[in-house]
Amino acid sequence: MEKLRQEIERSVAAALAEDEAASDATTRLLVPDSLEGRAVIVSRASGVISGQECAAEVFRRLGGEVAYESSAPDGTSVSAGMKVAGLAGSLGRILSGERTALNFLCHLSGISTLTAAFVEKVSGTGVRIFDTRKTIPGMRAVEKRAVADGGGVNHRHDLASYILVKENHIAAAGGIGAALERLGDCLAGCEIEVRDIIELKSLSALPPGRVMLDNFTPAQIREAVAVVRSWERRSEIEVSGGITLENVADHAIAGVDFISVGSLTASAPSLDLSLLVE
Repeated sequence: MEKLRQEIERSVAAALAEDEAASDATTRLLVPDSLEGRAVIVSRASGVISGQECAAEVFRRLGGEVAYESSAPDGTSVSAGMKVAGLAGSLGRILSGERTALNFLCHLSGISTLTAAFVEKVSGTGVRIFDTRKTIPGMRAVEKRAVADGGGVNHRHDLASYILVKENHIAAAGGIGAALERLGDCLAGCEIEVRDIIELKSLSALPPGRVMLDNFTPAQIREAVAVVRSWERRSEIEVSGGITLENVADHAIAGVDFISVGSLTASAPSLDLSLLVE
């Protein structure tokens, strides 16, 4: 939580500086400093809200003259026309922070909304939806929080938090055998990516804690599940590569533990939200 809070403060400060919010020429010209008012943020579409802490931080940093009250906490499902938040105080501050606050809310709510759609597609299968490290630089903690708000599960936060051996690591190590030897006692707590059944079977003597099936078809996944079930120490199974809303259910096969989806953070469309002065 401390890392999340630090990222919110850093990201919001950078966004406000980028927008020169403290030097809003239009608002300075048209809106007296003493003028107070109210505004609401409403949803123009159905979705799942995320980013309320970021939006509140925008107005806190602009001077504290604006009270921000969330009407739909992070993780809440909303429909078109529903109120998401209310604001009261300096009308100039509200207008100067409007776009920055909406940028955070729309983007993060888009991630949580898309995640919820993927989670719904695999409901009842026991498969959980993983995110990836395909995040906007400097916004990983808030984007992963948005995934969680949508019902998804966070994969590793960074390179230091978990050992995930991918094909380029294997090539650099001199092959799968050499990689397994170097991993040694770490095997039970790491994940290894495999590209086909032959590579998967090569792990049978020394199974890792988790295997990633990279770009396997549903038929290949079923075969891989049978292979892993035959091992004395069963590895968790993650499916990855080319997963979409249209095909995720086909990959949620009995025996699969996780399906990782890069598009959750890499290409989620923004949720349509608007701020309206009352």
